[in-house]
Amino acid sequence: MPRSRTILIAFFVVTAANLLANATDGRVAEALTKPLLMPLLAAYLWRAAAERGARPDRLVLVGLAFSTGGDVFLLGDGTGWFIAGMACFLGTHLCYIVAFTRHGAATALRRAPLLAVPLTYAVLTVVALWWMWAGLTDAGLAVPVAGYALALAAMATTATTQGWRVGLGAALFLGSDLLIAAGVAEVAQPPGAPVLVMATYAAGQALIVLGLAARVGTPPGPPVTPAVAPATR
Repeated sequence: MPRSRTILIAFFVVTAANLLANATDGRVAEALTKPLLMPLLAAYLWRAAAERGARPDRLVLVGLAFSTGGDVFLLGDGTGWFIAGMACFLGTHLCYIVAFTRHGAATALRRAPLLAVPLTYAVLTVVALWWMWAGLTDAGLAVPVAGYALALAAMATTATTQGWRVGLGAALFLGSDLLIAAGVAEVAQPPGAPVLVMATYAAGQALIVLGLAARVGTPPGPPVTPAVAPATR
């Protein structure tokens, strides 16, 4: 079995353990498993690229490192920890945006059907912020969350040019963050919200990494059909 596959299996095992910890309110198990998720994905991406005789995009690895920091900070309680975690994930999105742009995102988004993607995510972002604005204002987080949401939407937009797995993964990442923001704004708290947040986040990041790993060492192809952002997010 290739070593990259072994690392990927380890990621899925740790993800399952983390979801179980969230479902049972196991704080210790959550604290032990959550910081391992993104380093495992980074190790998988590095190893998968090596097996193809190539190197992974260092910006994506840096983005995963930022995500690890965000995961650790969000284990804490309070506004300060939340803002620190959001700042780390902002770093993730900026790294991904630059990486995707270097791989032709700006050119691809000027062509049909991808031309509609920026408008779709812009409308989704505006509607979501309008829905949560009063609650975010009460929490003192309206402005930073709005800025973060713009970067998140830009990341999801550029991701649609990198293949269906990367595009879908970015949409799930966006959905996970929307669930967090809705909880902070106290406008919605679906049953099992912590599990849903981590499930969509882990699946989103995994799809992004799997999609990028599949493209390592291959010549760029024509623009792809975008992954459709879930209408309920």
